[in-house]
Amino acid sequence: MTADHRSGLRGPASTVQEFGDAPTEVRESTHYKHEYVQTFVDKWDELIDWRARYASEGRFFVDQLRTRGVTSVLDVATGTGFHSVRLLEEGFETVVSADGSAEMLAKAFDNGMKFGGHVLRVVQADWRWLNRDVHGEYDAIICLGNSFTHLFSERDRRKALAEFYAMLSHDGVLILDQRNYDAILDNGFSSKHRYYYCGDDVVAEPEYVDDGLARFRYRFPDGSQYHLNMFPLRKDYTRRLMHEVGFQRVDTYGDFQSTYADDEPDFFVHIAEKAYLDQEDAE
Repeated sequence: MTADHRSGLRGPASTVQEFGDAPTEVRESTHYKHEYVQTFVDKWDELIDWRARYASEGRFFVDQLRTRGVTSVLDVATGTGFHSVRLLEEGFETVVSADGSAEMLAKAFDNGMKFGGHVLRVVQADWRWLNRDVHGEYDAIICLGNSFTHLFSERDRRKALAEFYAMLSHDGVLILDQRNYDAILDNGFSSKHRYYYCGDDVVAEPEYVDDGLARFRYRFPDGSQYHLNMFPLRKDYTRRLMHEVGFQRVDTYGDFQSTYADDEPDFFVHIAEKAYLDQEDAE
């Protein structure tokens, strides 16, 4: 699905999240489609605050891609389009914007026009069958915004990472981020909100956490609130999965810094390289 088919993205708009009678028992990889209802999507940019996030990230992602000679990028967690638009603004030759949520993609398309007049190439896709819905080979795949934690089974995570790996060029790179769930699970929640969720008057915090679920509540100034159920990925577990799928080298940053104490960052950013290392390099 390209931008020319954008009008087909919007189905009947849902405005109420559905978690049933036992919200903390909802642990399904496809449930996010019921969580990103239209009213929540319409408020998402209030949570992100594009200008503040632009300032907080600086050129981190752009520079990581540039130093590797990347020209084509597949954004598999487009959301409302922040990173897709940013990369187009920076002059990357090919940016394809994918997401599992039709509501998010429709909002991203609107934002592309709003911020710079960019016509986003959007496609709705499930990561587990990414090669079925998105075609071509890319120098880089980005999966940002804590999106990977929507997958609740290891089987789904392995399948998604394998799909990412297959769509990368021989020396391609995957950039994937996640919340610092290690700190949340081990020490409780605290957040500086300096980098990812930059909205001044929006509160994002866990309502319930166990080893298999982090249920976050998002409260907005108008009194509305929404929830997301996510799997609390541990940092070393995520790195191990990347290596086992085939990525040769995985570097992890804490809030965009290469050195950090494990309990300090709000977010980890994993940069996984596909380029095959000979035995000497691997050692």
